[in-house]
Amino acid sequence: MSGTLGPSAQKVQEVLGALGFSGQVKELPQTTRSAREAAQAIGCRVEQIAKSLVFKGKRTHFPILVIASGANRVNEKKMAELVAEPVEKADADYVRERTGFVIGGVPPVGHGEELKTFIDEDLLLHEEIWAAAGNPYAVFKLTPAELVKMTGGRVISIK
Repeated sequence: MSGTLGPSAQKVQEVLGALGFSGQVKELPQTTRSAREAAQAIGCRVEQIAKSLVFKGKRTHFPILVIASGANRVNEKKMAELVAEPVEKADADYVRERTGFVIGGVPPVGHGEELKTFIDEDLLLHEEIWAAAGNPYAVFKLTPAELVKMTGGRVISIK
């Protein structure tokens, strides 16, 4: 962990503080871009990684954030039923434009606009989980209850 945070990670730290969350953002020397890389860098199980995936409605282009366990794949048909329109995974430009962050570093909070948020119920099986914090090297530890509280996300089965 470096002594100072990069600008995106610092932004996440400030948002966490403003939300009353005491967790600390850490920047690691290894990439945390994928759930597997994050688990290796942190020293936890892949299931404990809260990966933020951005989708968009195919008709409305409305952004949808799915925070999934690192071990799970999102069932896009199920997501389409939940949001009442077909969905597709957003590309890098869309993700940066709508969230303010790059793919691999999208945190659960602090986005450029409000996102409809869904949380994988499998994350609730763990005492502690880890989420991205603004860039592909930054993470923070939290509990599933804190994730639900800070995002206001709807807990669902995503697989």
